[in-house]
Amino acid sequence: MQSDDPVVITGMGAVSPLGVGVATNWERLLAGKSGIVRNDRFDVSAFASQIAGLVPSKSRDEKGFDPTDFIDPKDVKKMDVFIQYGLGAAQEALEQAGWMPESDEDKAATATIIASGVGGSPIMAQTAQTIAEKGPRRLSPFTVPAFLANLAAGWVSIRYGFTGPIGTPVTACAASAQAIGDGLRLIHTGEADVVVCGGAEGSVDPISIGGFAAARALCTSYNDAPEEASRPFDAKRAGFVLSEGAAMIVIERLSHAQKRGATPLAVLSGYGTSADAYHLTAGHPEGLGAQVAMRHALKMAGISPDEVDYINAHSTSTEVGDAAEIAAISGVFGARGKSLAVTSTKSSTGHLLGAAGGIEAVYSVMALRDQTIPASLNLEEPDPVADKFDLVPNTPKQKPLKHVLSNSFGFGGVNASLVFSAV
Repeated sequence: MQSDDPVVITGMGAVSPLGVGVATNWERLLAGKSGIVRNDRFDVSAFASQIAGLVPSKSRDEKGFDPTDFIDPKDVKKMDVFIQYGLGAAQEALEQAGWMPESDEDKAATATIIASGVGGSPIMAQTAQTIAEKGPRRLSPFTVPAFLANLAAGWVSIRYGFTGPIGTPVTACAASAQAIGDGLRLIHTGEADVVVCGGAEGSVDPISIGGFAAARALCTSYNDAPEEASRPFDAKRAGFVLSEGAAMIVIERLSHAQKRGATPLAVLSGYGTSADAYHLTAGHPEGLGAQVAMRHALKMAGISPDEVDYINAHSTSTEVGDAAEIAAISGVFGARGKSLAVTSTKSSTGHLLGAAGGIEAVYSVMALRDQTIPASLNLEEPDPVADKFDLVPNTPKQKPLKHVLSNSFGFGGVNASLVFSAV
């Protein structure tokens, strides 16, 4: 149940295939843009999936990413790309929140919880190749710190001097939703006053693309039409599109925000998590574990299923995964029908793996701010099972929004749900 001093979001940052910055992301999301392109990070001629959601470089897009905008050039070579994205998103979030503490007390009261599903797999792939071709003596001393999954959190903590709790959930595609939930709990227990939380991922590399394709999880049917490849809830869906990026939020008690003059953007009102204990890579077909996570999140928020206006679904554009989530949503919200909007912003961004919950948290807060539901792109033939809900096909919809639920599910049967509420 929510108190009269809720946990609020005061800052957000985003680096995604749609570009750099929350404003850019939101503008392009509502405009129906897609960040999915032909993968040019490496030679993909032998790969079944030849597309990806790539963060655009600033040389190609004025709203793209240049690591030196956020990082000293001499440090860039010390970190894999997921850390670079994480530092960029964290800087934007902290600047918006106006949280740059100088006292030791405030620094000790600031936690850093930044997830990654995979960590620096591009560096791992490159390292394996270097050893095979040139031998281990040619490795950089920064190799291990460049790929460790917790080093996005480490770099942010070191840069800003945050000495409070630090952590890195590595729970596949639920990781950054769990990072946000962990941050919420740290504030509830009094272990932190402010938390920088979210996720970072940069795993567009031969290991990840090849491995996910071997598991028959990736889309291989739209190599010549990348923008059409991610199509949650559509009958022609053919697998997810692997993407990269980072997203961070800054959270704190409302009273703490008010005391320092910060502007609350939304309330982080609920969190729930659970395990399916069912299968390594597939969710329970009836979404039983996902239902538990959603019900726990609603309970913490102190609201009923009837009070949720919009669900930003995890749905990744795989037949099995989409069906399991719709079954879970039906189990909790089934009577709502078309009064409940359910969309998947992965139709625009692809799947950011461990950063997915973070970017979708940002989009959920922006939906509350603008009272606008982003559309599900490429929705031409809605799956009849999902079409019982308002899927908001292809065009955003204005609607009064008070509570938004965001789902994230990961390999290993991990489920995480977050509830965001209007201030």
